[in-house]
Amino acid sequence: MKIDRFEDIVAWREARILAKMVYDAISKNEKFARDYQLRNQAIDAAVSTMSNIAEGFSRRSNKEFSQFLFISKSSAAEVESIFYVALDQSYISQKAFDDVYEQAEKVAKLDSGFIKYLSARVKKYKTQ
Repeated sequence: MKIDRFEDIVAWREARILAKMVYDAISKNEKFARDYQLRNQAIDAAVSTMSNIAEGFSRRSNKEFSQFLFISKSSAAEVESIFYVALDQSYISQKAFDDVYEQAEKVAKLDSGFIKYLSARVKKYKTQ
């Protein structure tokens, strides 16, 4: 499948789902919504997962795109870590935690797979 727009990238679509899940989890708990620092950090990290995929794609360079995918992957890990805090503060249920964690893992794995693919393409062109 040819990718013409960042919206065609499966990792971006899954990161969009992650961002929605984070917003939903925050909106369901008043204490989480009022914990401005944690709330904002969670939102920033979730939005970063999808934004960095889009920004990297726009660079039109496999090497630069890979760097942005690494940032997206790191932001997914940040969401996971933040949601441990939210769980420990009883802002979210274990199920909500598990769902967000699983989605963040999915995004990270898709980012990793895309990084490997792009890296192989860079190496292929260097050897030709």
